[in-house]
Amino acid sequence: MGLIEIKETFDEELYKDSSAEGASGRDRIIIRTSVIGILANVLLAAFKAVVGLLTHSIAIVLDAVNNFSDAASSVITIVGTKLAGKQPDRKHPFGYGRIEYLSAMVISLIVLYAGITSFTESARKILHPDTPEYTVPALVIVAAGVLVKVLLGRFVKSTGEKVNSDSLINSGEDATLDSVISASTLAAAAIYLWKGISLEAWLGAVISVIIIKSGIGMLRETLSKVLGERADADLSKEIKQTVRSFPGVGGAYDLILHNYGPDAYNGSIHIEVPDTLSAGELDVLTREITAEVYRKHKVILTAISVYSVNTKDPGITKMRSEIGKTALDQEYVMQMHGFYVDQEARIIRFDLVISFDAPDRAAVCAAVYEKLKKQYPDYQIQITPDVDFS
Repeated sequence: MGLIEIKETFDEELYKDSSAEGASGRDRIIIRTSVIGILANVLLAAFKAVVGLLTHSIAIVLDAVNNFSDAASSVITIVGTKLAGKQPDRKHPFGYGRIEYLSAMVISLIVLYAGITSFTESARKILHPDTPEYTVPALVIVAAGVLVKVLLGRFVKSTGEKVNSDSLINSGEDATLDSVISASTLAAAAIYLWKGISLEAWLGAVISVIIIKSGIGMLRETLSKVLGERADADLSKEIKQTVRSFPGVGGAYDLILHNYGPDAYNGSIHIEVPDTLSAGELDVLTREITAEVYRKHKVILTAISVYSVNTKDPGITKMRSEIGKTALDQEYVMQMHGFYVDQEARIIRFDLVISFDAPDRAAVCAAVYEKLKKQYPDYQIQITPDVDFS
């Protein structure tokens, strides 16, 4: 396959996958699931609101409010999915995929607000209690609500995990939490009918704390993704294996992946190749690697940098082994790569991957440098400290 053929094939695949046709399948699943969530929550909220007001039950009323907030969350998920599906443009050349993280953040804030509001209302009811008036139909509606929310929560969360949608996962977790809340309301009703003790307001306060805790957890997780998290270990391993599978590639290092929305990655990588390859051969190799990584993993490699490996002096292989042992014996050194010896200039250069646990990365490099300087006093030692990205 020639260079032009490789380029055209890759561009065609990229265009197809990033087009509305390629993204619409996932979007349709998210929107359909969200619509189901809206309908279920609106119906539950309406029934529970009526029941709560008729029975003077603060817990049931709060449960209804929670259902309305869940419906609003599903609306936000739909809007966020639509906006995230917009095509890249001049202002946002990497697309709008990160809007999904923002919509997940808004859902987290809604959950948090609902928890704070319900806690305030519960505290008011503790100070000025109302006597609940439970009826069999009311309790049957609440029990049905528990079953619906359990099924809805599992369905929404599992769908979110399948399509990698944080918004759906958050909505599913919230629905599951609602089922626990509704079940607690039934327990409080049973205690009241049995013992005549009203625990409505206190139960509402406990429920509110659980909601607040859940909202904070969702918000923290979403913010972490917005800030930028370490790439998935399995994905990184698979990409490196793909790159190393090409003839002439001795190693794949320094893989950096930038996330621009769920399953939308751009990245760069270093490869080790023999120092005998020509620029033309490297050009063909890097283009083929780029195409294959995208075909297998849907990751766009925007840059492939090269480490050359000595092939003309057999003695350098022994030198590399000795230096590697010295470097890896140093605490916090995880890997040595990019090793090359320029015999004419008497320079040894390589990269060290240093653990995030190291209290002083510069001190680790200095320690390795001092040991190697004693071993090879006639050489200039050039060490580049690397971050453990992947």
